[in-house]
Amino acid sequence: MTQEEVVRRERLEKMKTQGLDPYPSGSLRTHMLQEVMDNFEPYLANQTSVICDGRVRLIRKHGGLTFVQLQDASRTMQLALHKDQIGEATYEQFHEFVDVGDFLEVTGIVFNTKKGEPTIDVMAFRIMSKALMPLPEKFHGLTDVEARYRERELDLIMNADVRSRFIARSKLVASMRRFLDDQGFMEVETPMLQPIPGGASAKPFITHHNALDADLYLRIAPELYLKRLIVGGFEKIYEVGRCFRNEGIDYAHNPEFTMLELYWAFAETESFITLLENLLMTVIHEAIAPLEDGLKNPDIHFSAPFPRLTFRQAILDACGIDIDLIHTGEAMMMACREKQLSVDFGGCVGMGEYYDALWKNTARPSIIQPTWVFDYPTALKPLTKAKEEDPTKSACMQLVIQGAEVVNAYYNELNNPIDQRNRFLEQQTLREKGSEEAQWMDDAFLSALEHGMPPTSGVGIGIDRLIAFLTNAPNLKEVILFPTLKPKAPETPEV
Repeated sequence: MTQEEVVRRERLEKMKTQGLDPYPSGSLRTHMLQEVMDNFEPYLANQTSVICDGRVRLIRKHGGLTFVQLQDASRTMQLALHKDQIGEATYEQFHEFVDVGDFLEVTGIVFNTKKGEPTIDVMAFRIMSKALMPLPEKFHGLTDVEARYRERELDLIMNADVRSRFIARSKLVASMRRFLDDQGFMEVETPMLQPIPGGASAKPFITHHNALDADLYLRIAPELYLKRLIVGGFEKIYEVGRCFRNEGIDYAHNPEFTMLELYWAFAETESFITLLENLLMTVIHEAIAPLEDGLKNPDIHFSAPFPRLTFRQAILDACGIDIDLIHTGEAMMMACREKQLSVDFGGCVGMGEYYDALWKNTARPSIIQPTWVFDYPTALKPLTKAKEEDPTKSACMQLVIQGAEVVNAYYNELNNPIDQRNRFLEQQTLREKGSEEAQWMDDAFLSALEHGMPPTSGVGIGIDRLIAFLTNAPNLKEVILFPTLKPKAPETPEV
């Protein structure tokens, strides 16, 4: 324990002996600080009394005058304590007990200092929560950057940009909901614990339910349950929720993440694409545009309609390989050797995974501006229809931004139960060959399809990736309040 921590605890005990409660219940707050600033002139003219609560960020004593920076959720504002106004005993009590980091409630009236600084002249105060640990002095300069993620509460206190980024994230999700609600979509919820993990190609987390004595999986996607609701008669639905994938962690991946998934029955393809572009442009306008320029990505330019490119052409442009001429893993590796490309195909099972490895190592990183990529190989998309004019291509498109897939859309979901069963059987064969990402046979979903699912369009949008790109965050840890981190090594005791 540091000397400052010892002093703070001593002050805490002294408060108790004097009958002062360092952690009182309830608040008498009448105004947020932003409300005080917004109404400063009339409050000044009318000498309106305000009661404000917040955290002490700075204390500067000048003899019988003390200035304090108080911060609440809305902003920071200056306070002034005059010894001759509040009395010597109260003034000394402030300096005896109040530390930077404490939560304070103040009652006062506003005035302008000689320098024109809007200030609250404090007439009375009380400590609302005594902080026993000091705030970091230079938290942003810590050499261990993961400390900001491990102690996000301190990160939020010390870094205004961090708070702004998470406020923007909240506004973005709220904007999405408003937009979709206004378009006639209904929000629903589906299970996070699933007997069969489906809806995406990914390795799941497994858990066990004791009462049922059954293994369950954290969902990798809500897709199959949402489609069952389309079978049930809903035509326009969406869900915003957490998904979980037991895969690696890097700048663009976290084991748990937030997805928006949407399904629209009887949608016309161009109308569906327009809906998605309007959705993105709306949330950018409402959540990102108000941010300061330093928090916006200067390299990404959203302007609908977005450019369009085919999967085949993107790879052809990037490395000169025509995937339409590649039908086996051996041929793929030979083509890469001829082009002197270093692509790791280790662990690839099935042509879908070979195409995916080539795509992620060549074409995808080269796409910077928001671009729709169409015609992914059918082997990569077992839940979407094959195109009628070319069954080797799927009725799928993805919005790629700065080398990452942010929006995954199927403008023609697979609703043929016989075809879907055959696709699952192909995936099952890949699992038997060792693929950890191949999808599972889901009889409950197939049974639903056999009762008839109308022509449907669907989309998944990664909220974390989207907000990371829009706010110029270098990795997903910057936009997830508590990202998954490697366990902290225990400290070695000093000898």
